[in-house]
Amino acid sequence: MGNDKYLLLFQDARIRFLEWLGFSERAIGDGTGVIMSEAHLNFRVELFLSDRLTVAVRPAKIGASRFVLEYEVRRDGEETAAATGTTTLAAFDYQKRRITRIPASFRRALEGCLTGGTD
Repeated sequence: MGNDKYLLLFQDARIRFLEWLGFSERAIGDGTGVIMSEAHLNFRVELFLSDRLTVAVRPAKIGASRFVLEYEVRRDGEETAAATGTTTLAAFDYQKRRITRIPASFRRALEGCLTGGTD
């Protein structure tokens, strides 16, 4: 599987996670969306195009304007992670074209499933 596909897996998992929380990348409250500012990826095990995969996503850290999501990609039925990674996302006012504070309702939703800490 091409290395670029992992970020697509992360994006799909992130979109589904946000939907599960009741939000979307373009709407996390108060007219604010999210924009990615950083991504890290750790390859652990070779994957193939035909592999069935599960991607877990969870918040790891929440700041005033940014938050970090952790990802774990596993081949179905296997215990070893095939890849892990993180993305840092910022609350972004697309109308004003600037980073802004994370809306309170979205912060509460993230904090409800937090694995790390807050700043």
